[in-house]
Amino acid sequence: MRIYTDANEESLRAQKLLTQWAGDGSLSKEQYQRLEQDTVSDLRTTNIFLRLVLFFFTILGVAAAVALFFVIFLSRPSEQTTGLWLLIFAAVSYTAAEVAVAQARLYRYGIEEALAVCSVAFLCAGLALFSFSGAPNSSREIQLVVSAAGAMASLWIWYRFNLWYTFPAAMIFAIFLPASWTASPSAQHIFISALYAAGLVFIVPIRSRHRFDYLEDAYSISEAFLWLGIYLILNLKISALGLPSQWWSDMWLTSESAGPFYWATWVLTWCLPPLILTRGIRQKDRFIIAVGALTAVLTLATNKPYLGWQRHTWDPMLLGIALTGVALFLRRWLAQGPSGVRHGFTAARLSGKDKHAMSVGSAVLGLITPQSITPTPQTPTPQPTGPDSRFGGGSGGGGASGDF
Repeated sequence: MRIYTDANEESLRAQKLLTQWAGDGSLSKEQYQRLEQDTVSDLRTTNIFLRLVLFFFTILGVAAAVALFFVIFLSRPSEQTTGLWLLIFAAVSYTAAEVAVAQARLYRYGIEEALAVCSVAFLCAGLALFSFSGAPNSSREIQLVVSAAGAMASLWIWYRFNLWYTFPAAMIFAIFLPASWTASPSAQHIFISALYAAGLVFIVPIRSRHRFDYLEDAYSISEAFLWLGIYLILNLKISALGLPSQWWSDMWLTSESAGPFYWATWVLTWCLPPLILTRGIRQKDRFIIAVGALTAVLTLATNKPYLGWQRHTWDPMLLGIALTGVALFLRRWLAQGPSGVRHGFTAARLSGKDKHAMSVGSAVLGLITPQSITPTPQTPTPQPTGPDSRFGGGSGGGGASGDF
């Protein structure tokens, strides 16, 4: 059911590992060339910068083509007609993505990704306009159908094309589901967290069967997003900004601040970070460990608002000092282990993968904010050119005046 074969995916994964090991000096040039012959793949790949450029230009081109079609062939169409054509364009975009992979052999090339993303956008917009146009009091039905269709389409693209970012997109669509059948914020929180927990129950056993193959990273990232989603939904001080029904009002927090659900979520915000960290450490999964550390920081940052305590301007400074102390302690504790290793963990850098990621991130930030790193040229101060200016301002040493 996946569009890429296991052999191609494994070959590309092995090629990335060989490149990484060769860059770290773990492989000689001869070893790299000999092993590279076993990682040949017919898929076409590109670097991250060209991939992003092709992605955004493809989206721009598809949007422009659809807009031009409506301008030329349709004059003031009805909502149902517009929705019908958007559904057709969704099918066309998805078919084009399949053809781009099957015929052009594109892999993470930006073009096929943009076509798949456009198909989801056209599907949601088309359903909203076609199915319920003119129907009275159908806003909840529209939200339910569009959210369910967007979530299922995103999950299918995640599974079919193995695009990691479509999984959190499906999670975002799922946030809009409970608002269509209940107005209770507590029920919405419980439903969404239960839905994410069901996703965990489904993914964890499947992930155990792909512990050492190319799907390990995909399932690892998905599990990390599910853990993060559960925490963010249950932390009411954060999720109040995430539920659609609470975007313009947070009065329900005041009304339920003394209720059992409120205090139950406060207890869970303290219980979830140790649970996530334990899961990540046992699996030696850096993504889940990072989520556990992030949720622990968020718990410390939102504890005072939960309890209604007064916040001070020095609270972030104290939190930063505490985090720095924990990091230094862990680094020192790991370094003092046998050969700098404790239970399979080390503070020493074993590969240049992180260094490469930081270099890419720095380059992207440099492109986004060029003015922050490029000094503004200063306007030179005009110098006097009159006959009396000569060389004024000197020290006048040796008995000479200040003009020489």
